[in-house]
Amino acid sequence: MELELLVKQFQNKNHIAFEKLYEMYSKSIHGVVYNIVKDAAIADEIMQDVFIKAWHKSDTYSSKKGRFFTWILNIARNAAIDKTRSKSFKQKKQNLSTDYFVDIIASHDNLDNSTDAIGIKKFVTELGEKCKAVIELLYFKGFTQKEASEELQMPIGTIKTRNRNCIQQLRDMVL
Repeated sequence: MELELLVKQFQNKNHIAFEKLYEMYSKSIHGVVYNIVKDAAIADEIMQDVFIKAWHKSDTYSSKKGRFFTWILNIARNAAIDKTRSKSFKQKKQNLSTDYFVDIIASHDNLDNSTDAIGIKKFVTELGEKCKAVIELLYFKGFTQKEASEELQMPIGTIKTRNRNCIQQLRDMVL
């Protein structure tokens, strides 16, 4: 079934279209969410919430503004970041297990696996090292621009400009 038609049916609250879109995107969405929250159970919960939110807010999606996958991915990323900033999440992470730290260490420079989760690995690997660093922090690890600025020891204006330029490079590669 053509994606555009599937999305239209989804917007018209067709349950079969919902199921097909869920099958198409759930693994990628889960991968992105997991890279931010580092907890499979929480990632499962957020992913479910994302699809329900997309279902209820489907009328706000417009193909003129971008691809459906990008739209739902932004919902997922924002939900995951909101979760990490929540009081309950922070309290839970105060007594972290060693597994969490091992995962952080193992994934510190693991942009290849993160980007493969949403299928843009080949494009991101073509970017320069400065772009990779900014994109990894902002989009795959859930950092805010201020946090990325502190982590990379760069002015926030530089982070914003580099982010905009790097995303434009990715768009040019994809199109």
